[in-house]
Amino acid sequence: MPSATQSGAERTPGKLFVVSAPSGTGKTTVVEALLPLVSGLAMSCSYTSRPPRPGEQDGVDYHFVSRERFEQMRDGTEFLEWATVFGQLYGTGATETRRRLDEGLDLVLVIDVQGAGQVRRLDGTAVGIFVLPPSPAVLEERLRRRSATHLTEAQLRQRLSVARREVEQMPDYDYAIINETLEDCVEELRCIVVAERASRRTRAGAGEAVARAFREWEG
Repeated sequence: MPSATQSGAERTPGKLFVVSAPSGTGKTTVVEALLPLVSGLAMSCSYTSRPPRPGEQDGVDYHFVSRERFEQMRDGTEFLEWATVFGQLYGTGATETRRRLDEGLDLVLVIDVQGAGQVRRLDGTAVGIFVLPPSPAVLEERLRRRSATHLTEAQLRQRLSVARREVEQMPDYDYAIINETLEDCVEELRCIVVAERASRRTRAGAGEAVARAFREWEG
């Protein structure tokens, strides 16, 4: 069931979970594995100016748009957040995000540290989760496996350099988990979502309604 607590017609807005990690850590794979395990949770589909990779589908993996169209959307303040990542533009649609949250759906944004900072400034209730690789060597190994398909050696070295800087942003997040094995990482992420849904600040409205009922109870 959705995390939204309903009392009559009342609906509690959903929560934003922001997941960031260095390129190659496996953050998207982790979130995709989480979704079937947690009801009422969805992953936001970002916009990007880069072309689709083999197997990627428009509207499923990303909304693929031209750089010109992306810049028009950016200048029209149509993004909740946006960032330039390795020369390509990425952004989260503001209208769609707000609509889904208003429907009571919890939403995961898989975005880089630049976008995560923008979201924190806009929404102080967003839950930040930083996913780490077990070590720099493991990250390099994972990137080298990926490089066989679409990364050059220069691009791989650039990603490792950027990863070093991104890891320094970890203290800005509420949680940090290590993606050593997919199963363990997904379980930790699931526990975070469940705990945040049950937190006092999340259930403040519903909790106060129950407390008020007890104060008024004459049984």
